[in-house]
Parts: sequence; structure tokens; C-alpha cells
Amino acid sequence: MHYVVLQVILKEKLWGTGSGNLTELEKTINAQASKGYRLHTITTSSSGSKGLGGGDRIQATMVFESLA
Repeated sequence: MHYVVLQVILKEKLWGTGSGNLTELEKTINAQASKGYRLHTITTSSSGSKGLGGGDRIQATMVFESLA
């Protein structure tokens, strides 16, 4: 089997809730699906940000496997 591993960094808003990150994940998953891959595994880890603009960062690591 052929696998592809991708990492996406998602940034949460400093104030308020939500960030629109779901669309970023959807774009990544759909792009790989159009190439003949399906999502096999996804893991996430988060870390805070102390820089200007703040907000938390979430790292999503996705493993896709080839359907062919």
C-alpha cells in the first residue's frame, strides 16, 4: 500500500470562538481524495501562542492511503 502523510497547522482566534479551520481540513482531505487517497488516520496536538495576535495552534497530522 502507498501512504501519504500531511501536516496542517491550524490557528485559533485570540478572541471569540471558532476559526474556520474546518474548511482548511476539508480542503486538504478533499484534495487527497481527488488523487485517489482516503483518510486513514488523523491525530491532533495543540500548543498555546504567546506572540502578537496570540491564539492557540493545532497541528493535525493526517495519514492517507491509496485506494489503488
